[in-house]
Amino acid sequence: MTAIHVTVWDETGGEGAPAVFAHNIFTWGSDEAYGFAAQRPLADRHRLLLVDRRGYGDSPDTDRSDFDTDADDLVELLEQQDGGAHLVGHGNGGLAAMLAAGRRPDLVRSLTLIQPSAFSAAAGHPVIKGLLDRVGDGAEVPESVTPEQYLRASTEGIGLAMPDPTPRRLRAVATSMRERPVWEATVPLEPLRAASWPTLVICGTWQDAPEPYRTYVGEPLIACAEAVAEAVDARLLRVAGYYPHTQQPAAVNAALRELWE
Repeated sequence: MTAIHVTVWDETGGEGAPAVFAHNIFTWGSDEAYGFAAQRPLADRHRLLLVDRRGYGDSPDTDRSDFDTDADDLVELLEQQDGGAHLVGHGNGGLAAMLAAGRRPDLVRSLTLIQPSAFSAAAGHPVIKGLLDRVGDGAEVPESVTPEQYLRASTEGIGLAMPDPTPRRLRAVATSMRERPVWEATVPLEPLRAASWPTLVICGTWQDAPEPYRTYVGEPLIACAEAVAEAVDARLLRVAGYYPHTQQPAAVNAALRELWE
């Protein structure tokens, strides 16, 4: 049995096709701020399985969060579903979802990637190269920096509202601070392109994001989403804002329903 915690939302009496969700940093599966709380209406027709990656939410602690371990956890969860599952991943969770789908495409019904952190897919893009040049030599967070300080710098420091620094949030931030850098991942694009199931890539337009956030985070994520969509022959959906599934849940949920049904 997998070591991770999974929140289950299901209004179908177990009859709906399963959909597995993998979250990004600073959050957990059912989180309202950055997680997938706004996707709960989809439980009327599907069995939603919201993963808490290791070190997040109600999953056990980990010495270092790692996309390869997350992918293994996702594969194990997919193996437990009769006929596999739809797979959805956001950010670093999107990277783990791509790795899992590449390892076991036979367990995937569809793949949805919300601004995935799969930067190796667009390593030659000038914006991605600039990102990697900026962070490559200074990725380690100094031990003197507390999770609350890091959360504040990562939100208020770039013009965003800071969520309440609850113990649950700060634990998620602490795990995020020591995640294995996503640019170390090599994503298997060919198995995703050759898969029989459809892939959807969702990306925000970022037009209303604070300037530092848009420049240093948004532009690389847009470039990455475009490169991934082209590489795996996926549909690319652009929605307003910079957190598509929380800021534009109606559009994202409608796209997921169309893909799944």
